[in-house]
Order: sequence, then structure tokens, then C-alpha cells
Amino acid sequence: MKTAVKYIVGFLLIGSLFVSCKENYSVGEKVGTLTEFAKSGLIWDSWDGRLNLTQTGMNTAGEPFEFSFDNDRQDQDSLISLLQKAQVEGWKIKIKYHRVQGWNWFENRGRFDYFVDDVEVLDKDFANVMRGGGNSQGHVIDTIYVVIDKSEVNKVLKNK
Repeated sequence: MKTAVKYIVGFLLIGSLFVSCKENYSVGEKVGTLTEFAKSGLIWDSWDGRLNLTQTGMNTAGEPFEFSFDNDRQDQDSLISLLQKAQVEGWKIKIKYHRVQGWNWFENRGRFDYFVDDVEVLDKDFANVMRGGGNSQGHVIDTIYVVIDKSEVNKVLKNK
């Protein structure tokens, strides 16, 4: 009786592993600039990168988005070369990705569970403010918010 219970529990645990695996666990897009992009790996080499996320033209605080190119796909050479150029030039890009859950146990497909599906260049002059391209008009580079405390200003003026 006890061995039957052990077999049933073992079968349920193994079965739950296969049920929990999903190829497209989530799908989405991230926008930012590349801070790291390299081919690495001990056993399986993969192209991995980190994207510094941006929001309305400003860098966001927090962890960068880590992604990989899927080693099971052979049609991504043009996307890899595009990301190499985007990193060198400082372009703002949008990465379309899908996340796998449970299919990358040994990191044989890539280092991270977020895999690139497509890349779109949004702004080629995002990090290259000085190049300008002959444009004589100004543009917003970044936004700074300043809070002025009137009581502190009054204290300074009274002390003068």
C-alpha cells in the first residue's frame, strides 16, 4: 500500500513538471538602449544581452532587461548584427520577445528565459546628442524636476 502511494505521488510530481512547461509563457515588448551584448557560454554558446529600459525618453531606475537569442533558431543572424550595431551606435530599440517556462533547464537554448523574436530601431540619434545631423533646432534630451521650498528661500533671504 505504501509503495503504491509513493508511485502515485512520484507520477503526479513528474506529470506536474511536464504540465508546467510552456513555450510562450508570456509575450511582450521592451524599449531601451543596449548596455551589454555578447556571445558567451561554457557548453552552449549563446548571444545574450541587457537592455537599459527607457520611459518617455528617460532612463528608468532598476534592473536591466536580460534576454537571449534562441539557439534552436537559425534565422536570427540579421537581428544579431542589428543589435551589435545598435550597441556601438547607442540606438534606442524595441525588442519583441517571448518568455519560456520550464523549457530551458540546462540553458542550452540561451542564458535567460526571455528570447528575442524581433528588433525595431526607434531612434538612431538617442544617445548621440552631439552629432545632430545638421539640425540647428534644439530638442529635449532629458527632463529635470525641481521642487522649491519657499520657507527655505525665505530663511536664506532673511539671513542676508
